[in-house]
Amino acid sequence: MLWFVDIVTETERVTEMERKQILLRIAYQPYKWLIFGPWLVLSTLIFGAVALLLVPLAGPRATSRICGRTWARMNGRLTPMSVAVTGRENVDPRQSYVIVCNHQSQYDIFVLYGWLDIDFRWVLKQELRKIPALGAACDRIGHIFIDRSNHEKALASINAAKERIRDGTSVLFFPEGSRSSDGRLRPFKKGAFKMAVDMDLPLLPVTIIGTKDILPNKTIDLFPGRATMIIHPPMNIAGYNDASLPRLMDQARHVIASALPPEQRDG
Repeated sequence: MLWFVDIVTETERVTEMERKQILLRIAYQPYKWLIFGPWLVLSTLIFGAVALLLVPLAGPRATSRICGRTWARMNGRLTPMSVAVTGRENVDPRQSYVIVCNHQSQYDIFVLYGWLDIDFRWVLKQELRKIPALGAACDRIGHIFIDRSNHEKALASINAAKERIRDGTSVLFFPEGSRSSDGRLRPFKKGAFKMAVDMDLPLLPVTIIGTKDILPNKTIDLFPGRATMIIHPPMNIAGYNDASLPRLMDQARHVIASALPPEQRDG
C-alpha cells in the first residue's frame, strides 16, 4: 500500500511544480511584452546606429566589441538570462579560428556575442541585411552575408571575406545550417570545415546548452533561464583535405555533442 501512497505523493508534487511554472509564465508576460520586447527593438536600433557611426572612427574590431558585446549582454541580462562559461583557457587571443557551434535558439546569438570574448565575424543569411540599422551595421563591421538560395553567390561571399579572418579575428559558423527545433544536434554542412582547411586555421568547437528553454525555435515563448557555453580545445586541421572533410566534420560534431545532454546528441 505504501507504494501507492508514494505514487500519489509524487504525482501531486509534479502537478504542483507544473502549476507554479504556469503561474510564473503568466506573471512574466507583462514584462516580456511591455518592457523587454520594446527595449529589445529600441536597443537594436540604437546600437546598430551607434555602430554605423563608430566603425570609421574605432574600426570594426573595437566597434564589434563595444556595440555588439554590450547589446548582447544587456539584453541577455534583462531577459533575465544567466550564462556560465567553461574553457576560456582553450582560446589564444592572437590566433584566428573557424568557430563551429550548435544552434538551438536565437538566444545563441546573445550568448556568443556577449560572452565568447573573441573577435569574430558571423556568417549570416542574406535576409538579415534588411533589418533596420542592425543589417547595415553588421555589413560595415564585416560580418559575412550569404545567399543560401544561390550556392555560387554564397561561396563567392565567403571567399571574399577570407581576408578579414586574420590577426586574431575569427569566423563563426552554425554548421547545422539552421536552428534545431527539438534541441537535438542536426547533421553538419561542410562550409565551415572547407574554409578551415583552405585557410589552414584550427577549428574551435563550442557547445551551447539551455537556450532552447529560454526561447524555443520558431516561437515567441520567451522565459528566463540559464545558459551554459563550453569552449572545447581547438582542433588541428593539419593533414585534412577536401577528401577527408567528412571525417573532420564527424570529429567536430562528436566534440560538440559530447557536452550535450544524451537526448540531444543525435538529430
